[in-house]
Amino acid sequence: MRPVCAQELPLDPENALTGDWLVYKSGTTQLMPYVAGAESEHHAVHQWVRISPDTPFPLSFTVQKGLCLFLNNKLLFVADSTASYRLNLSDYVRGLVPVDGKYLLTVWHPEQPPVVSAFRSAEPVNQLQQQQDGQIAYKIHARETINLNAFTIFMLLIGLLYGSLRSNYPGDFSSLFNLSSFFRVSSLQEGFLAKPISSWSSILFVLVFSLSLSLLIAAIHTGVQYVQLLNQFFPVSTADITTRILFYTVLIFSFILLKYLFLKMMGFIFGLEDIVQLQYQEFVRTILFLGIFMPVIVLIYLAFNASMPGIILLISNLAVALLLGITIVRVFATVNTKAPVQNLHLFSYLCATEVIPLAIILKLIVFNF
Repeated sequence: MRPVCAQELPLDPENALTGDWLVYKSGTTQLMPYVAGAESEHHAVHQWVRISPDTPFPLSFTVQKGLCLFLNNKLLFVADSTASYRLNLSDYVRGLVPVDGKYLLTVWHPEQPPVVSAFRSAEPVNQLQQQQDGQIAYKIHARETINLNAFTIFMLLIGLLYGSLRSNYPGDFSSLFNLSSFFRVSSLQEGFLAKPISSWSSILFVLVFSLSLSLLIAAIHTGVQYVQLLNQFFPVSTADITTRILFYTVLIFSFILLKYLFLKMMGFIFGLEDIVQLQYQEFVRTILFLGIFMPVIVLIYLAFNASMPGIILLISNLAVALLLGITIVRVFATVNTKAPVQNLHLFSYLCATEVIPLAIILKLIVFNF
């Protein structure tokens, strides 16, 4: 006879969703089993899951707008519309502390109980496709296909704004986007550049530039990577493109306006108030002139991002880096016409006002990997 052994209960499957959903018991801090089909007023359901960071945990679900996913009470996803979504839970466990080797997955909707049957483990990628790609095909993205309608609408808006500026302010438009005047220092005293950010036309030019650059930055970071620093203060879903574009526009517009105050303060500290006006004029002229090419890069993104995202990401990052790099070179060259940049005092001032801010911006926008 064979010896009688205690039957071992199977462990919870790793990197897979089960049907063991839980809800909070009213008046306590305990979790109780969720009964499918029963009347429930719970807007949140929970499940303890085992997640191995080295193995993909693909999760697919079709939910309504406003539904949120949490892992150990940390927000990781917000549905921006009623649609099908897919994400990899393994990419979210970094920095989280498991409880007995498990993580608490929470599904919450502000208005109605979640439908647990809508959540399931996605099918794994076939081995042949993995070998062809040379890597796991699951990456963080909020939707199967990123909705590009917002980009198209904003592109049309930028075209209308540039057309309106050319019709209503032909003199300023010509002096700003004339190639010959771009290489003349004397042209800084023509049109609104003589007193930048002092008229409605200059404000509108800066606003259109801010919108163009924010569109490109949003294109770089949507579905490709996350701006971790900004997400700490402004948590939005990846697919919420419109909110991101408007937020970046306000951020860029405010930066350009506040840069003049920053230059005045630094000029006073270094005793170089005489070059502040010239420096700011060249800064505004260069970014506005180069900014008209930003919509072209966004058009390239819209046309080819689906087929070759890696190359398009490189082109977009290079465009932003060139915009900022050329601007600082132009500022150095223009200031050098009034005072020699070889002067250590002046060089230190330009590094403090141009080079260091440039390095910070490049780190946040271009090299945020």
